[in-house]
Amino acid sequence: MPFEQRIPAWVTRATAVALTAILFTSGRGVSASEQEPAPRAAQSPTSQPTGPEQRITQDEAVRMALENNLGLHVSRLDPRIQALTVSRALSAYTPELFGNTARTSNTTPPTDFLSQGVAVTTSQNFAASGGIRQQLPWGASYSFSLNGSRSTSDAPRTPFSPQLLSDVSAIYNQPLLRNFSIDNFRQSVMQSRIQLDVTDLQLMQRITQTSRNVRNAYLQLVAAIASLDVAQQSLELAEQSLKNNQRRVEVGAMAPIDIVAAEAEVARNEEMVILRQGEIEGAEDQLRTLIMNPSQPDFWSTRLVPAEQPAVTAQPLDVDAAIKNALANRTDLGQLRKQMENVNLNIRVASNQKLPSLDLQARYGMRGVGGTQFLYGAVPLEGGPPPVLGTLQRGFGDVLGDVFGNDFRNWTVGVVFSYPLGTSAADASLAQSRLARQQTE
Repeated sequence: MPFEQRIPAWVTRATAVALTAILFTSGRGVSASEQEPAPRAAQSPTSQPTGPEQRITQDEAVRMALENNLGLHVSRLDPRIQALTVSRALSAYTPELFGNTARTSNTTPPTDFLSQGVAVTTSQNFAASGGIRQQLPWGASYSFSLNGSRSTSDAPRTPFSPQLLSDVSAIYNQPLLRNFSIDNFRQSVMQSRIQLDVTDLQLMQRITQTSRNVRNAYLQLVAAIASLDVAQQSLELAEQSLKNNQRRVEVGAMAPIDIVAAEAEVARNEEMVILRQGEIEGAEDQLRTLIMNPSQPDFWSTRLVPAEQPAVTAQPLDVDAAIKNALANRTDLGQLRKQMENVNLNIRVASNQKLPSLDLQARYGMRGVGGTQFLYGAVPLEGGPPPVLGTLQRGFGDVLGDVFGNDFRNWTVGVVFSYPLGTSAADASLAQSRLARQQTE
């Protein structure tokens, strides 16, 4: 039995010596698996990027993102654009000046017995008007205008030639049923204000999402750096294990073939270091695109280095308080509430449009006349136009005196009623709005 135990040891040593002699005399290169590892060019398989280094904390990264992120720059313009939409809707209530002028000329044949002996009568007119009108916020509207004209005619028994006319007209229209409490103008203003609130919520949501993405990217970079440290430590341990195995082979305590597993482990760890370095660069690029402006000259060369490590602490969780906070502050729920307000507004408008149209209309006007007034005598017995006994001159100042002296006034007050028979567009719009509310709920 002792002889049998000495034989394997002797055989093993003899075999090791024979293999060593064969390897040295064979003339071929010795590989890493054959006791002589190839030298490494560097500890890290990939080279580190060169460029300025910037150490930042999480809060600094979020601040940089809020200042430089192009998506946020675009989103910040949305509330300003929507505010101008509100101003455009409110412009419907802006007073409007209006005016027009026209010149006309008419040539007509005689049309009455007083024009006997006259082949053609010619009349010319020049008129101008101007004023102000406005749509009021409670659904009413008004207009105030001043009109003036000068006309001439060669027709017999024309009272004035030239004739000066001027009048002042004030018109007021007030809906009493339809468009009384709500109309299209007020709907447009309310909808634009609701959309402004939605735009503010969307901006807040974009800021929150950007802050969250920045913090996630920051932590991913920290995690990637930590993973690289672990991979490098594993590589160092694998290299040390390879060296130890090489020494065992040298002293004959291990077969050379057994060193292959250690070299394979070193290769796997080198691969992991390369992959972890790639993950660091990817995480750094993701963080860079979130917090830096692409127009910066050192955008791609700057190295971002986390200046703090995350602290993991246990936090108590109150589920009821969390749900209450989410229902009160979540921006997506806020947008849905605003959408519901918009649907309810459409229902309110459609319900109002189903009412009969009953409008109160009032008009008040003052008028004056002047120019060259002909004073005619009695009509001759033999016929023909009466003789002109004289003229009376009244200038435009006299005309305005008649107008503002309220000498020749006229007024009108009335109501205008209309109601469609059968199914109207308002009925279809109301049904559609109610279905939209049910869908939103």
